[in-house]
Amino acid sequence: MRENPIDLNIRNLSYVIRLAKEDDAKNLSEVRLQIDSETENMDREKGEAYIDEVGFRQLIKEDTESDHNLFLVCESNGRIVGFSRCEGNQLKRMSHKVEFGVCVLKDFWGYGIGTNFLKETIRWADTSNIKKITLNVLETNEKAIMLYKKYGFEEEGLLKMDKLLSDGNYYNTVIMGRFNNNSTN
Repeated sequence: MRENPIDLNIRNLSYVIRLAKEDDAKNLSEVRLQIDSETENMDREKGEAYIDEVGFRQLIKEDTESDHNLFLVCESNGRIVGFSRCEGNQLKRMSHKVEFGVCVLKDFWGYGIGTNFLKETIRWADTSNIKKITLNVLETNEKAIMLYKKYGFEEEGLLKMDKLLSDGNYYNTVIMGRFNNNSTN
């Protein structure tokens, strides 16, 4: 990741994408809790697998120290409105890949925040000897699936009846991956 924050202005919303800092931990805990209550696209319901300020401080510290992890935040008007993480694996057989996740407060959807997180993550991965980025996305999140495909992700599989949503129905999870253009099979 670039050391310098990326300043953006889309549809009259100014925001910055930057590396997470330990000082962001309290705000991140609150934002994650809110996001989990705003959409069923996440794995969790509000309050499940809660990460408090101490937990986020530890995540940020670990991610900052690891060459295989990336923790980005989006800040608008001094407030964190979304974040993304790539988490790698220290096991040698899987050290070439990372898993990407992203979440943005609903009021800030449609401003390119998720797209810019993705673009910065791809740039980081392609220059950090990461050969593959993986992600999971709910089958009903068609907008996200189209975005991922636009940036070179391919559908690799389907986890059938993977999530039970509030309507009482089970939904599939799409497994996607993107290979670094410089990697070989």
